[in-house]
Amino acid sequence: MLKRLPILALLLLAVLNLAGCTGVPDGVTPVRGFQAERYLGTWYEIARLDHSFERGLSNVSATYVRREDGGIDVLNRGFDPAKGAWREARGRAYFIDRPDVGSLKVSFFGPFYGGYHVMALDPDYRWSVVAGPDHDYFWILARTPSLPEAQVADLLARARQAGFDLSGLIRVEHGRAAAGR
Repeated sequence: MLKRLPILALLLLAVLNLAGCTGVPDGVTPVRGFQAERYLGTWYEIARLDHSFERGLSNVSATYVRREDGGIDVLNRGFDPAKGAWREARGRAYFIDRPDVGSLKVSFFGPFYGGYHVMALDPDYRWSVVAGPDHDYFWILARTPSLPEAQVADLLARARQAGFDLSGLIRVEHGRAAAGR
């Protein structure tokens, strides 16, 4: 039993660490008055901070559909030009607190969840700014594959004010992928 104690302690530490993966980054306040039904549907990724799970992808979109259990099904899709193929990831999301607060936990890998915090949202649900559990995760999404540059500049200024380092920002290319969208 004594030999197992360090392993159990490490497992407990890992579980507690994972529990923090849904937290809200400092400087970010999830939107209030969030309406999930209006948020459902397809969103196009306009810009993001780089991550291994999206690295090199273009034509990235996310589609959200209501689940019977009150959660939201998530389908992320992007084109990998190096492989000439589409990549997809399916997940599920649930509200962390109340459904009128744009703060959800999203899982693509079994019981492991990450934060998805809508920190800015167009009143007509035409664009959205999303933060992950810390300042390393950031996205600008829109209902169309592009936004006016002045609008993007305004959203990036808001992100910088919230503490995001956008020096590694990627502008997502849309439209030059293979057929089969």
